[in-house]
Amino acid sequence: MEPLERYRPLIDDFGAFQAACKRPLGIAARVNTIKADPDRTIEALRADGVGVEQADWHPTVLRLETDSPGSTWASFHGFVHTQEEVSSLPALVLDPSPGDRVFDACAAPGGKATQLAALVGDRGTVVANDNNLGRLSALRFNAERLGATALAVTHQDARNFSFNDLAFDEFDHALVDAPCSCEGTIRKNPTTLEEWTEDHVHSVAGIQKGILRRAVQATRPGGTVVYSTCTFAPEENEGVVDHVLAAESCELQAIDVDLESAPGVIEWQGTEYDPSLEQAIRLYPHHNDTGGFFVAKLEVRA
Repeated sequence: MEPLERYRPLIDDFGAFQAACKRPLGIAARVNTIKADPDRTIEALRADGVGVEQADWHPTVLRLETDSPGSTWASFHGFVHTQEEVSSLPALVLDPSPGDRVFDACAAPGGKATQLAALVGDRGTVVANDNNLGRLSALRFNAERLGATALAVTHQDARNFSFNDLAFDEFDHALVDAPCSCEGTIRKNPTTLEEWTEDHVHSVAGIQKGILRRAVQATRPGGTVVYSTCTFAPEENEGVVDHVLAAESCELQAIDVDLESAPGVIEWQGTEYDPSLEQAIRLYPHHNDTGGFFVAKLEVRA
């Protein structure tokens, strides 16, 4: 738990935070509205003997009592996709409309990309990109199981994403769920911090800045870009967004979600960030009994 001590000044109840990080994470899933609505999905899961509780904050997010959610009838037929509860949040914050063109910059293995496809009514185009060829097979498998036909899968470094193979040259929305140091996944992966170093935090932040800048550049004026990570490090969160606010034409937007959260950090270890970063949200494990997450919403300006 040593690396997490650095965040003591940021967290309202550090003792509760530490205790939550040591508890195993519950099983959660997302209703795939391409194939079924929440009521039909809950009925199918209960018929399989799975205990189901609908999350208070969104009807498509379910908490399950089972050790093998992937072996259920509902999962096999694509009614439901196992997905950590707050991992469903970034796509819901982005909130694309049917027919929109959406960029998922770091899409594999496809949980958020298929969620975006559902949110656009499986119409329009969701470009699901990833630079890891091995992970793209999992993305394709999930897209097929969930019936997400609006997906176009691309294999590029998102920092230099090219429209060359596409029939359009800008997106309405973009999601950057960036590769990160994954500190917020400690409840699911207790060994996450064993090889943690501050050097890695700083090195991955450089990659994140490049990906988010390109996503902003690729999105039309008036469009939105959501940036998210599953880490607590301000260097990878507010520091990245602060860099992009200074480099690109965009501004922070408020996030309205019915979950307990903390505001974004505007000062960290002597570095000051843009005051508008208070509109970003930090979700700590003790707030909603979930993993940890950071989400920021940007609007692109002309």
